[in-house]
Amino acid sequence: MGIIGTIFIGLIVGLLARFLKPGDDSMGWIMTILLGIAGSLLATYGGQALGIYQAGQAAGFIGALIGAIILLVIYGFIKKR
Repeated sequence: MGIIGTIFIGLIVGLLARFLKPGDDSMGWIMTILLGIAGSLLATYGGQALGIYQAGQAAGFIGALIGAIILLVIYGFIKKR
């Protein structure tokens, strides 16, 4: 999957991550989507570089979702300080 596909998946993943992450988020939708894209890029290319999965596998989508949720949690901790 190319960079454009990864960014598109990141948009979807960002919205799903916000829906799945518990708690009240005061960040806007744009920031959520940007963190979703960042989590998607990090998990997709990081997972492929580590050899965890290949491009196009469902594990990539799950990894991107987990990466986005982790980034949302980290952003929430940083913003509270």
